[in-house]
Amino acid sequence: MGDSSSRNAPDPAELEPWLEEHVAGFRGPVRAELLAGGQSNPTFRLRARSGEYVLRRKPVGALLQSAHQVDREFRVIAALAGTEVKVPRVHALCVDDGVIGSAFYVMDYVPGRVFFDPRLPGLQPDERRAVFVSMAEMIAALHQVDPEAVGLGDYGRPANYLQRQFSRWSKQYRLSETVPIAAMDRLIAWLPERLPDSGVTGIVHGDLRLDNMLIHPTEPRVVAVLDWELSTLGDPWSDIANNALAWRLEPDLFRGLRGEDLAALGIPSEREYVERYSRLVGRPVPDGWEVYVIFNLFRLAGIIQGIAKRAQDGTAADEAAAVLGRKAAPIAERAWSLVEAVGG
Repeated sequence: MGDSSSRNAPDPAELEPWLEEHVAGFRGPVRAELLAGGQSNPTFRLRARSGEYVLRRKPVGALLQSAHQVDREFRVIAALAGTEVKVPRVHALCVDDGVIGSAFYVMDYVPGRVFFDPRLPGLQPDERRAVFVSMAEMIAALHQVDPEAVGLGDYGRPANYLQRQFSRWSKQYRLSETVPIAAMDRLIAWLPERLPDSGVTGIVHGDLRLDNMLIHPTEPRVVAVLDWELSTLGDPWSDIANNALAWRLEPDLFRGLRGEDLAALGIPSEREYVERYSRLVGRPVPDGWEVYVIFNLFRLAGIIQGIAKRAQDGTAADEAAAVLGRKAAPIAERAWSLVEAVGG
């Protein structure tokens, strides 16, 4: 582990008494190892005599007030437990910083595979297709959950979701600008008057990339949806549009499928995939679909620009962060090319 990982690693001596009190059937001793991914909130695999668990915590140190809200993650995962949405079973939340230094929660460890490459290397065409079908079904299941029925009626402000998202991410982008990106300036001017609103409100995950889906160890199906830190109430069409960005981006630009022979891979086209989702939720694809996609490309470019800024400032010092940060401009340019294509 690096310095940051070591600083965030829970001390078993501090953690074990809490686990014994709050996790039914827990038996120590416990060992913790950092899991890849989940970098905003450090995530650890816990191994104990009673089984395996996952601990997800706020980072140690000064934090933005609105970031790293593990209590919200715990709440949404617990609320979804009785639904068709596959989530790990959560055990307990600790908001007392005195236990291991920051708030955290514990859930079951779910065995599975994480694919960062949506081309799904190593799978057969029929398996790839099944993974995409399962993903569409899982997202549709999430968007069909009634927030009120699962106790999440106050989980966010449903009105003007995209306007609030645009305001948030455009401000974040301005705060993290390192060099001017003309396409981002044009998008910031173009988007506010054109943001769609489907009038539908649901629980939105906020980051429905394939790599936030855990795939069964041997079968081509989703067994858990992970990383709920951006979840809230909002417009489900923005959530599925974010998921569909893979079809608009090349593999070397950002975990994409553009330019690939999808038929040979066994992967559905974007249209087939989105229409399957549409049938599952019983709502037609909105006329503003392309604008949902443009907005989510803009948002992705803004998120990546934040990584570029942290790399420049030395708070995300590894070379991978700097390389990723340089992709903000081409992603913004892809978004603007779609504006021009829709007659913007």
